[in-house]
Amino acid sequence: MANFLKLTTILSLMVLALLLASQYPMAFSSELEDEDDEEYVLDAPNPNFRSKSRFLASIIKKGAHCDPVKYNICNGISANNGTSILHCCKTHCRNILGDRNNCGKCGRKCNQGQLCCNGSCTYVAYNANHCGKCARKCSAGVKCESGYCGYA
Repeated sequence: MANFLKLTTILSLMVLALLLASQYPMAFSSELEDEDDEEYVLDAPNPNFRSKSRFLASIIKKGAHCDPVKYNICNGISANNGTSILHCCKTHCRNILGDRNNCGKCGRKCNQGQLCCNGSCTYVAYNANHCGKCARKCSAGVKCESGYCGYA
């Protein structure tokens, strides 16, 4: 009887976790996590980045080491067809248009439940222009609820 009770409790907790994950997708989304293997393709070759290859001079790896004074390879550099602007925040290159810890400028952190959408901290749970994630627009007249367009 005790084993049955334990099993029932474990299954109930698992079902609850699945319900919460489906109810609040942004809280469990991998999109919120920074991917360290991501690369930024620069819109123009970076004159401050020394490389033997022109191709390598047009790519900066996410989180690349920089120094705002001596080795500033990413201060205001546009990348990924204008969807990223890189700045040297502390000692690493960050996209200030999409980094929750450096949103719009170095050191500006978004609150819980917010994403950095085009340099502005935005609550995405109920925003029809950024529903659940940045730039996901709901159709005209459709509300964004819990990160879903037309959720009811």
